[in-house]
Amino acid sequence: MGEQLRLYSYWRSSAAYRVRIGLNLKGLRYETVPVHLIRDGGQQHLPDYVVKNPQHMVPTLQHGVRIIRQSLAILEYLDEAWPSPRLLPMTARDRARVRSLAQIVASDIHPLNNLRVLQYFENTWHVPQSERDDWIKRWIVEGFGALESLLSQDSATGQYCHGQTPGLADCCLVPQVFNARRFGVDMTDFPTLVRIEQACLALPAFDQARPENQPDAQH
Repeated sequence: MGEQLRLYSYWRSSAAYRVRIGLNLKGLRYETVPVHLIRDGGQQHLPDYVVKNPQHMVPTLQHGVRIIRQSLAILEYLDEAWPSPRLLPMTARDRARVRSLAQIVASDIHPLNNLRVLQYFENTWHVPQSERDDWIKRWIVEGFGALESLLSQDSATGQYCHGQTPGLADCCLVPQVFNARRFGVDMTDFPTLVRIEQACLALPAFDQARPENQPDAQH
């Protein structure tokens, strides 16, 4: 497993942010290859990159000659290739809980607010900015309501989404809270999510993965 890890990433992509957290939690060294999703009409559409990821999306992880796409698949690959520390719990029941929390973000909230969706609204349907903002907030708030209920009412929730060590669900939650704040979502109704976010961001693995700390960050 000594081959180089190379992460094709965009500083503000929440899916790439998830993977950066996972790599950092594992203590893995990796090279960041910026893919600017706006510049040059979107560098994810350039032919050399599309060969690596035909979906025209980030992140993409290259490990030696292997190429892995989709953030959750990448995170599970990391967990299987480097089992310690674990991103997923030991028991099937607990793994199912953590995966379900992660997928609320990765499968239900994030895709509706992804850049390509927002660009389609703007460029094809000419949806006004105020209506696009309402769309973004609507689906984040609905998803966060479910997450707040699931996390606040389950004794399996600890300092983090599951117990006392951060894992896969936290890798997904923290970037989505970043997105929520970016788009002006009022977090007052989600105290458990905020508490977990703050506990995570106090850790170097999460702090180093923040968008503003990336080599391609635009300030």
